Amino acid sequence: MNAWQEDLLQVAQGSACEQALFDRVCHAARNLGFEYCAYGLRIPKPFSNPQVQLLSNYPRRWRERYQEQGYLATDPSVQRCRQSIDPVVWDEALFANTPQLWAEAQSFGLRHGWAQSSLDALGVGGMLTLARSCETLTSAWLASEEMKMRWLVCVAHVSLSRLCKRRVLMNGRVELSAREVEVLQWTADGKTSGEIGDILALSENTVNFHIKNAVAKLRACNKTSAVVQAALLGLLSQ
Repeated sequence: MNAWQEDLLQVAQGSACEQALFDRVCHAARNLGFEYCAYGLRIPKPFSNPQVQLLSNYPRRWRERYQEQGYLATDPSVQRCRQSIDPVVWDEALFANTPQLWAEAQSFGLRHGWAQSSLDALGVGGMLTLARSCETLTSAWLASEEMKMRWLVCVAHVSLSRLCKRRVLMNGRVELSAREVEVLQWTADGKTSGEIGDILALSENTVNFHIKNAVAKLRACNKTSAVVQAALLGLLSQ
């Protein structure tokens, strides 16, 4: 087995700790020739103000500067990755409208980079960026190595998003009963409590009892919020 395949297996095996898992991603990135690695996750809850989680081994001063200047809102690599899942290679043209960001990033050793986004079926978007201080990403080099990088993006997103979503949405583990999952699934399909009762041969009060329990376990404000949260956590696909 090749070293990069072993790295992917290490990431795919997962971990109970986000940082430990991200460290494995960084290790795989280093073996691909990148000193720096960053992973961003955009969780559409609340939908009016999605939450963004960031993990990186970028220089501390650059991370602070990036946040202070609000560069996340203007970073063209982020904007491009929100619009397409095609890989993005850093170059002068990409940062033409943000010369200050580009100059500052390079001053911290972030001179050559590559990024790709992932989007799961629930609308949770992830973006993995790989960067280094030297060695341009030539067309020939990309032709040889980019497939490995794409695989790392997929494995990293599946593994990291699972942990991040649970922490951000619940800050702990949620256990719904089979019946609670069932009534939420039918609720997600637009069925009323009365209709769900007819389908499952339950009284409407019993259906509402299960919905109320699910809302409480998910710490949601109502059943609509509970359905959204359960879906984002992957609980409705059980």
